[in-house]
Amino acid sequence: MLILLPPSEGKTPANAGSPVDLDQLHFPELTQARQDVAAALAKVSAREDALAHLGVGASLAHDVLRNTRLAAEPAAPAHSIYTGVLYDALGYHSMTAAQKRKADAGVVVVSGLWGAVAFADSIPAYRLSMSVGLPGLGKLAGYWKPKLAAALQVHAEGHLLVDCRSSTYAAAWTPAPERTVAVNVFTERDGTRKVVSHFAKHTRGELARHLLTRRGKAPETPAQLARAAGEKWAVELVSGTPRKHHTLNIILAD
Repeated sequence: MLILLPPSEGKTPANAGSPVDLDQLHFPELTQARQDVAAALAKVSAREDALAHLGVGASLAHDVLRNTRLAAEPAAPAHSIYTGVLYDALGYHSMTAAQKRKADAGVVVVSGLWGAVAFADSIPAYRLSMSVGLPGLGKLAGYWKPKLAAALQVHAEGHLLVDCRSSTYAAAWTPAPERTVAVNVFTERDGTRKVVSHFAKHTRGELARHLLTRRGKAPETPAQLARAAGEKWAVELVSGTPRKHHTLNIILAD
């Protein structure tokens, strides 16, 4: 089983440590592409219109400035850099050593800057959404799509993929539908369902934690995943087709 996550919008910078070593990151096929994105991002982040180009407000100017010196910034494991609703609910730091090893091996974060990283890969904090376009590269989802397909296809072979990405990051890689289950979260009141972003992020984080910390064998099929999620929530599994992934709907009482 592999769990696919989006990065958090906000990042927690490392206080100290060595800079990122691209040669030590998982998926080495992406090294040159990572260098090209980082170089383009540094140039954009040094411009007067950097905030507007990256789609952020003035309060994040310090994050954008950090983009100009990523090669010198201290790096830390991705599970420490990425923070926010989903990652708080996942709660990596409260896991046992064995559970952390399972997370390190089983979580992949799809990123606008790095393409994809494993949970234990050391990276610096940065500010870049997959929805942004960079000069010479274009929109990042389109830029990364063929590169991630080549790099992740072998890594994902034989695994059930639990896709907790948002649509922005799902656009950067479409894994084989027969072994992919996208996770949706709804609130329901009086038979009416609504999608609520905050609850969706939180519940996807809780699902990832449940799958990484529960006893027993990891799910290997969509049906087994639905049973595992059903230990904690009301769920329904919508079967896929040869061209469309499966969907796991988690329904929360409103």
